[in-house]
Amino acid sequence: MKKRTLILVAGAIAIATAAGFITRSSWMGGSSSAQAPQRPRTVSVELAKAERKSVPVDVDANGTVTPISSVALKSRVETTIVAVHFEDGAKVNQGDLLFTLDSRQIDAQIEQAEGVLARDQAQLEGAQRDLRRFNDLVAKGATTQVNVDNARTQSDILTGTIKANQAALENLKVQKSYTMIRAPFSGRISAANVKAGNFVRPADTTPLAVINQMAPVYVTFAVPQRVLVDLRESMAKGIPTVTAMIPGHQRSETGKVAMVENTVDATTGMVTVRGIMANENETLWPGTLVATKLVIRNEDAIVVPTVAVQRSQSGNFVFMVKDGVAKVQPVTVDRTSQGSSVISEGLAGDENVVVDGQLLLSDGTRVEPRAKKAGA
Repeated sequence: MKKRTLILVAGAIAIATAAGFITRSSWMGGSSSAQAPQRPRTVSVELAKAERKSVPVDVDANGTVTPISSVALKSRVETTIVAVHFEDGAKVNQGDLLFTLDSRQIDAQIEQAEGVLARDQAQLEGAQRDLRRFNDLVAKGATTQVNVDNARTQSDILTGTIKANQAALENLKVQKSYTMIRAPFSGRISAANVKAGNFVRPADTTPLAVINQMAPVYVTFAVPQRVLVDLRESMAKGIPTVTAMIPGHQRSETGKVAMVENTVDATTGMVTVRGIMANENETLWPGTLVATKLVIRNEDAIVVPTVAVQRSQSGNFVFMVKDGVAKVQPVTVDRTSQGSSVISEGLAGDENVVVDGQLLLSDGTRVEPRAKKAGA
């Protein structure tokens, strides 16, 4: 009885298993062959336009601010400092009195020279009277020609002596002018290295102070020799501009190219360029290291965001989108500038290119545009 029951149970299980296998398509959602065709995969991407616009041909370099004029003030006479007329680091104007030196010794020498000059002028007047008198007497036969010649010689000697005395007096006056030291040009002065009462002499190696011209200033930097020809042609037209910015700050100064060095450094292949900046607000300080941008000229070109350009073993390319389909488009990148790439071949302008989402794309992938990220 038990054996018969087991046989019946086994048969029931086999029948149920066969029925489940036969009807599996209904409870498993149907076979793969009966499924509806899958929808092609669509990738969400961010797009940007390829634009034709004017872009600068520029060169970035590091530069140094140098003053156009810089002078170390020194004494030209041996004397003492009487007064200092400026504050350390102050802005000074051309002609401002900076130092007063002791001039009493020179004043005495000037008075002495003036006395000697007055004496010689009086002697000259006497010699000229004698010459006139002897001329009258020789005409009457009352004296000899020798006396006339001697009087003329004495007059000429005194005339020469007076010229020498006048020159000596002028020299002393020039020496006295050295006791009033004035600013030769406008700029900023350093801290004074001497104070009132210090003794100074021309042989001193330390200057009294240093003045640097602040406006305008030079910015000196080096560029590759490959841009030299374009730069010189552009300079002939007055086009190149130079912008100098202090790293870490947004303030900058813009000026023009003042000169290009007449030789290229053979060891580096670089040529020195000097730009001149108005620097009216004293943004640039002498000795400061700055980031410079030399704009040689502007030209029309096709521009895309640099992030759109992809690289492969066969070269650069972009994903160009047309009718909702991404297509691989080989391009030639001429240069990059401020986050944009200049395309010389491969695009004509106004194409849509993918700037985000390229990793999920291949040639022919369907795409749908998405809104740009906030802040992009």
